[in-house]
Amino acid sequence: MSFSAGNNVRLLQDGEATYRAMFLAIGAATDHINLESYKIEDDAVGRKLADMLLSKRAQGVQVHVVYDSVGSIGTPRPYFERLAAGGVKVLEFNPVNPATAKKGWLVNNRDHRKLLLVDGRTAFVGGINFSRVHSGGSRARPRGAGQPAWRDTHLQIEGPAVGDFQKLFLRTWAKQKGAPLSGAQFFPASKSLGGDRVRAIGSTPDDPHSLIYLALMSAIARSQKHVYLTNAYFVPDPQFVDALTGAAGRGVDVKLLLPGASDSGLAFHAGRSHYAALLRAGVKIYERRGAFLHAKTATIDGEWSCVGSTNLDWRSFLHNDEIDAAILGREFAGQMEAAFAADLQQSDTVDLERWNARSFQFRLQEWGARLWEYWL
Repeated sequence: MSFSAGNNVRLLQDGEATYRAMFLAIGAATDHINLESYKIEDDAVGRKLADMLLSKRAQGVQVHVVYDSVGSIGTPRPYFERLAAGGVKVLEFNPVNPATAKKGWLVNNRDHRKLLLVDGRTAFVGGINFSRVHSGGSRARPRGAGQPAWRDTHLQIEGPAVGDFQKLFLRTWAKQKGAPLSGAQFFPASKSLGGDRVRAIGSTPDDPHSLIYLALMSAIARSQKHVYLTNAYFVPDPQFVDALTGAAGRGVDVKLLLPGASDSGLAFHAGRSHYAALLRAGVKIYERRGAFLHAKTATIDGEWSCVGSTNLDWRSFLHNDEIDAAILGREFAGQMEAAFAADLQQSDTVDLERWNARSFQFRLQEWGARLWEYWL
């Protein structure tokens, strides 16, 4: 899909602000709500979501939910049965149980998207699932206050681009052989609401190449001033490493903001196995402290930005359904750069001398994790 003009994009940081905006939009829905999410948990956040969806369905609003079978594997079946009993159309993406798979058993193809559409006029897209781990604001979290909060980024989009995100949702519904959808106005007349140009990028394993991968590679190849990437799971392929080192080699300021700790030890150490080559080439690397970094964002040359569900790893590029929003606009890019700078203030710099002095144990973990890159 191409860029569409006339959109208003709002940057949402962390779950607290994102849930507030999403629940406000859901509460105001009058025609339909379409939700596609990798993980929906049966916790305080998930139960509030279910209550609101059932309430809107009782008011006559059409509600359609796609959830990933693996991502939501810990969610009790009665959670989704309650939604269905209340009139919500629920679709399990590529069920783990082959007996219930309608499209064929493709257990390695996961729906990692996080997409909410309300009345065909508002779209939410980014890295945030419906889970209590996102509930707190990462910047306000005091040290030692239990489990670290999650640092994440999401978008609220209004304008013509919402129709493109709607098409991607409906395409997923059809491919997964969901029940026919009718009675909703999925594509209301749109009008210009702002100055942002937005491109909806939906990637699937069915594509010859990952569309978000190609978009990122193209933007990095054309960069002239800076490339700022924030990502939760950094396990790049050789071509992506070459793109980053090549940009740094021609004088572009390339900065990577990555987690200082991870819920995936394999991905964490596999990503770190690339640090030495990147640092030698002039790429600057920072590791976020005090919060679990889950954001997936990019901002390049103060003009091109991207926020979505795609990690910089082989799984996202080869095996998952992912969804991202690319934005052209200096004002929005300025907001992205300010958020990036704020995160850097809460991060540790990884310098080459210190990195070369790391322990043999870390080197062994990196070597072992690197063997599993394709599946991470």
